[in-house]
Amino acid sequence: MTRHALAHLLSEHGIQPSAQRLAVAEYVLDTDAHPPADRVFAEVRSHIPMISRATVYNTLNLLVRKGLLRQLVLAEGKVVFDPHMAPHHHFVDEVTGEIHDIPWDALEVRKVEALKGVKVREYQVVLRGTSTRGR
Repeated sequence: MTRHALAHLLSEHGIQPSAQRLAVAEYVLDTDAHPPADRVFAEVRSHIPMISRATVYNTLNLLVRKGLLRQLVLAEGKVVFDPHMAPHHHFVDEVTGEIHDIPWDALEVRKVEALKGVKVREYQVVLRGTSTRGR
């Protein structure tokens, strides 16, 4: 996505597209990885050395609040960010720590509506194991 298109996207979602916000959004919205905030900070800081950790974290939280980014807790104490807002599942490789998207229709979850005493707003399946891709 071009910087102009990205600035327009942020503006459409009520976000003032400052240089720092654009740098954070450019990295995190255009990755297939599921980076934690520290990785986003390190990546953006390599291009904008004066950016603060607070600016990166605040921008990530703003992107989540505005619906451009999803915050996921896939392991205890490990928060990552996912730019893919369409429903999908995840596979966590227990050897590498990598997180892979699994298409929504690749798995079948049945009878969610039959659960008693709960009103499910959304769900996702998190699979854990070892990837055989590329080995």
